[in-house]
Amino acid sequence: MNANEVITKVLKEKGSIKQVYWVACGGSLIDLYPAHCLLNAESAEIESGWITAAEFNLTTPKKVGKNSLVVVCSHSGNTPEAFEAAVKSTELGASVITLTDNAGSKCDDSRFITWVYPWGEGVPTKEVPIGITLMLAAELIKAQEGFPKYDVLAKAVTDIDPIIESAKVKVNNELGEKFADVCEKHDFFYILGSGPNFSQTYGFAICSLMEMQWQHCSYINSAEYFHGPFECTENGVFYFLQKGSGVNRVCDERAEAFLKTHTDAYMVLDAMEYGMDKLDASVRDFVEPALFYAMNVELRAARGKRFDHDPETRRYMGIEKY
Repeated sequence: MNANEVITKVLKEKGSIKQVYWVACGGSLIDLYPAHCLLNAESAEIESGWITAAEFNLTTPKKVGKNSLVVVCSHSGNTPEAFEAAVKSTELGASVITLTDNAGSKCDDSRFITWVYPWGEGVPTKEVPIGITLMLAAELIKAQEGFPKYDVLAKAVTDIDPIIESAKVKVNNELGEKFADVCEKHDFFYILGSGPNFSQTYGFAICSLMEMQWQHCSYINSAEYFHGPFECTENGVFYFLQKGSGVNRVCDERAEAFLKTHTDAYMVLDAMEYGMDKLDASVRDFVEPALFYAMNVELRAARGKRFDHDPETRRYMGIEKY
């Protein structure tokens, strides 16, 4: 299965797509955000919505219908809210694509176009949800209105892989132990980022640290930092800044400049120092979250090793009734 085949099938059935809704929960929702950003930035004809599945089900957009595409991602394929969203969208007349790692799961259903993806160490970016959805969005724009950046984006989705592999080693060597030190010293800290990368700012907080490490933390959009949150900045309060390499970098630079003079506790993870300068500047924003995800995983592992906390350990999820 590839993105071109899927979009060709959708358009053959629908004629045209006016709205795309990216629907999931938790880490799966995070992976869909760059594609949502791509559609909003590059399409003049297609509306894009990025919605957590429970809210999609409770406050379903009125426009969901025969000219809508709903992309639902559930890694397990059995997330109740995600499956409900897929079924509801089908009943409303939308084309539905489900993404899952689990063949034979609820989301692997003949009512949907199901894409079963591989997962694990060494799987290329183009074969996992963040890459799949970027190419689905790119194919749709190209088919309906033309997309001059298509080839550049497709190349970047492939070229990010060796950058990621090098960055994993570099971030471990340079920041792994330092980040573990931070977690020992600070019971709570803030994480900043912006643009498509904000998906990984959010993801690092709620998934890698809160879910998988039981580390108290909070996420802040760098563009929103000066509209309230910066009032909490002072010595002893730690900030972790994910500094992007794309058009939103100016937001991160502004936050960094303030942190330098208003706290003695901050760390900057600068994508430009980890290889993003090798990719075309016009599409960096959209593929860069894949790099931050990989580096976040390394830092999570460093924290887990220091605290002897296996990232797979849970005390509530899948254990208690909720």
